[in-house]
Amino acid sequence: MIEIISGTDRPNSNTIKVSKFVETLYSEIKVPARILDLALLKVADVASGEYYQGAKGTFKDAVDRVTKAEGLVIVVPEYNGSYPGFLKLFIDYWKYPDSFEHRPIALIGLGARWGGLRPVEHLQQVFGYRNSYIFPSRVFLNNIKDVLKDGAIVDPMMLDLMKIQTREFARFVKALKSASLDANSKLTPV
Repeated sequence: MIEIISGTDRPNSNTIKVSKFVETLYSEIKVPARILDLALLKVADVASGEYYQGAKGTFKDAVDRVTKAEGLVIVVPEYNGSYPGFLKLFIDYWKYPDSFEHRPIALIGLGARWGGLRPVEHLQQVFGYRNSYIFPSRVFLNNIKDVLKDGAIVDPMMLDLMKIQTREFARFVKALKSASLDANSKLTPV
């Protein structure tokens, strides 16, 4: 299962709308994928500050989904020149090394002029540091208010990039799994 992380806790955000669109792209190519919406997580479930093991309730369930995922697609908006603090909080509660190491990651940024370039680059640093497999074809959705209409990407070039990323990331995940190089294979003794 590919988990599509809607990377903000803002309700009814463009991020969740893009995430839902990405989910339909995976459905079209018959690859199981579902959305992990950060807006549904309760911050009270991590109020203890015990990173890695202190998650409970909604956060624990979400972390478990990440740890079992065959791949992660992170849809991330730009907030103040980086990614949202709530996404950082969520990542800080992931299990290390299980949630990170050898986990295939695809990134989609959205924003105004630069299309989420800065948060995607910041996430690349985090996941590179934690030895995830970062899929090289990133997508940047600039001027999101103009290209996202009625829950669909209407810019032909951006739509094409999203379809290519979807198809190729699915192949990337499958190739890593078939060679037992993915996170879930590494967690299971050979």
